[in-house]
Amino acid sequence: MCDEQQAAKRSCFAPPAPAVPSGIVRAAQAWLNAAEFFLALTMQKFTIRDIENLTGIKAHTLRIWEQRYGFFKAQRKESLHRFYDNEDLKKLLRISFLYHQGMKISRIAALKEQDMLSLIRKTKAAENNQSLFVASLLEAAIDFNEDAFTHTLQAITKEIGFEKCITEVCYPYLRRLGMLWSTNNIIPAQEHFSSYLIQNRIIAETEKLPGSGKLPEIVLICPEGEFHELPLLFIHYLLKKRGWSVIYLGTNVKKSEIVSLASVTSIRYLYLHLITNFTGTGIDEYLEDICRSFSAQKVFASGEGARQVQRSFVNLHLLKSDADIYRFIDRTGLQD
Repeated sequence: MCDEQQAAKRSCFAPPAPAVPSGIVRAAQAWLNAAEFFLALTMQKFTIRDIENLTGIKAHTLRIWEQRYGFFKAQRKESLHRFYDNEDLKKLLRISFLYHQGMKISRIAALKEQDMLSLIRKTKAAENNQSLFVASLLEAAIDFNEDAFTHTLQAITKEIGFEKCITEVCYPYLRRLGMLWSTNNIIPAQEHFSSYLIQNRIIAETEKLPGSGKLPEIVLICPEGEFHELPLLFIHYLLKKRGWSVIYLGTNVKKSEIVSLASVTSIRYLYLHLITNFTGTGIDEYLEDICRSFSAQKVFASGEGARQVQRSFVNLHLLKSDADIYRFIDRTGLQD
């Protein structure tokens, strides 16, 4: 949903699986997949540019700190290029948090690890919580620590509320992960790990909300070939929280599966969230077909794909920013 989420342009999903093998073969494949997964995790390496992206500290500053204070030291490949491992990244995330609080690097360098952690835990200033929470989520994801990740999400929700937890912490966090996709240093499993837990949290919070007691008025989908579900799940949560009666159909929905809904008189809106476009046609042609099939409804589209639309249609409304999406959810400007 966020403009900043353009890091999610590429699909995270593999091609369709082949025929299901026997139980023994499946077990062997599962073991090999797990072995490969943990091997990738233990061998993870980050460049100094990756560290810069994740900590917000310039590469040349990191080099100076390394030489002057020696409280961290990059390893070197055979090519002599620096690299950092998981433990280095976690330590540098803690250092960067204290540094961005205004603490002098000379003082940070003198701290023992436990003292550093104690100072971080004592940080209570509201304006600084976002960077602390994002760093905590990153630490948990590096080690695939589900308990720590879930506990952090719960702590954020308790302190600033669930809606801000997603918009002010989870999306910035996912953007940071997205920065490393181009260099393949955050392996896809960590993005999947994070998204899965955040999605589960959104689903759990949505289920707590009462139903509207009305006939369905809006249908939510991601088109065929679109598997990025997290933004649509959050939109579903926001709609339900504000009293909308929603039919949620999720991702990878073929047009043939929803055309029958066009004749349901209570349904006035069709909402599509588009990040990638794997429908097999151009985005304009796809939306033209949808608008024609749902001529009695208003069609709303958001996401990166919506910003690529060139043509206009009578019943199509493009939501190109978060502000547009919130205005729609709040029914601002909607006309019967």
